[in-house]
Amino acid sequence: MAVVLIPIPQLDFDPTEVAVSWQVLSALGHDVRFATPTAMPAQADELMLTGRGLDPWGFLPGVSHLVGIGRLLRADAQGRAAYDQLLRAPAFLQPIAWSDIDLDHVDGLLLPGGHRARGMRRYLESPTLQEVTVKAFDDDRPVAAICHGVLLAARSVDSVTGRSVLYGRHTTALTWALEHRAWSVARYTRFWDPNYYRTYNEQSGQPVGYMSVQEEVTRALAHHEDFLDVDRDTPDAALKSSGRARDTIDDERPAFVVEDGTYISARWPGDVHTFAKRFSLKL
Repeated sequence: MAVVLIPIPQLDFDPTEVAVSWQVLSALGHDVRFATPTAMPAQADELMLTGRGLDPWGFLPGVSHLVGIGRLLRADAQGRAAYDQLLRAPAFLQPIAWSDIDLDHVDGLLLPGGHRARGMRRYLESPTLQEVTVKAFDDDRPVAAICHGVLLAARSVDSVTGRSVLYGRHTTALTWALEHRAWSVARYTRFWDPNYYRTYNEQSGQPVGYMSVQEEVTRALAHHEDFLDVDRDTPDAALKSSGRARDTIDDERPAFVVEDGTYISARWPGDVHTFAKRFSLKL
C-alpha cells in the first residue's frame, strides 16, 4: 500500500479530479491523504457540482435553481457521486496543512486542478506547494498532475537548475482547445462573470490564449513539441477531443494521458479514471 498525498486549495478545486482520483486509488488499496492551506476541510467549486449559475438566468434568485446548459458543463453523475462519498471520508475531513507536508512519509504526489480564480490562484501561486513539488521530482517520487495541476508543476522551479521541473519532460494539461471551448460558451451563458473559466486573463498586448494553461505550461518546457495533445491518427481521436465524452473505470477510450518516467499528466476531468489507474501502477 502506497501513501498518496493530494494537496488542494481551500475553495474551488474540481470535484471530479479530486474525488474520482481518491476513489480509484483507494479502491486499488492506496492510502490517500489530503493537505489544505489551513488544515481545515476544503470545498469544491459549487458551480461544477450543481451547474447553477452557468445558465443566462443563473444570477436571478427566483430561477437560478433551474439548470439547463449547466447540466452539460457541471461534473457528471460519477464525479458528483464520488464527491458525495469523499465528503464522508476521514482523510478528507482531517487534512494536514500545506506547511506540514513531509514527503519523507509520502510515496506519491497528485496535483489536481480547478479553474475558478477565487480559490485556485492561491494554490497555483503557493511557494510552499511549489517547493513540495520540486522535492518530489528531485527525489524521483511518482507525481501525477491533471488540468490546472500541471500549471502548478510548471511553476515549480528547481533552484539548482533555474528551470521548471517539467523542463525536458513530455506533458499534457488542460488544452487551449478545451479551455477556449468552455470559456466561449460560459462568457455568454454566464455573461455577468464572463471569465469564470479563465483563471488568468490576458493583459494588454498579449494575444488571446497567452495566459491559457497550455501556453504557460508550454513556455516552461524545453521544446514546444514537448506539450502533447491528441493526434488525429490516435485511436478514438474524435472521442478524446470532443470535450463531451468522459472515461469510466472500464472505458479508457475518451481519455488522453501522457506518461514520462515517474511523471503522469492528463487534461481534464474526462481523463481522470484512466489517469488515476495508471498513476497507481507507478506507486
